[in-house]
Amino acid sequence: MKSVKPGRGPSMMGGFGGILAAIFGLFWIGGAANIGAPAPFLMFGVVFVVVALVNAVYNFYNAAGENRFSEYDITEDGEEPDPLEKRQNHTVSLMKDPAETEGDGFCPYCGAKTGADYTFCRKCGKKLEG
Repeated sequence: MKSVKPGRGPSMMGGFGGILAAIFGLFWIGGAANIGAPAPFLMFGVVFVVVALVNAVYNFYNAAGENRFSEYDITEDGEEPDPLEKRQNHTVSLMKDPAETEGDGFCPYCGAKTGADYTFCRKCGKKLEG
């Protein structure tokens, strides 16, 4: 089954962006404390830093890790497993059971669904091979 994974380059950029956001959050906390801002402004900075660091760790893992989480890049079966499948203890298949699809097909010209007994496509009218 194909899996969609984040690209290593965009993930590395996201990791560095997370680090920069955490630094901004630290400046926010320092500035808010310096001017005597109320506690919610300081807590916003703390939450901002924590979220930025979690984002950075996730993106650095996807940039350098062997088993990345699925999101953007399409990988083939066996090329790279998906850690989410292990965690959820199941795989998702978009294919029907082979017994259900016997005789089913698609028109090579327009992509419409065809049956085993079709000579012509019902959508575009072109002759089907086979």
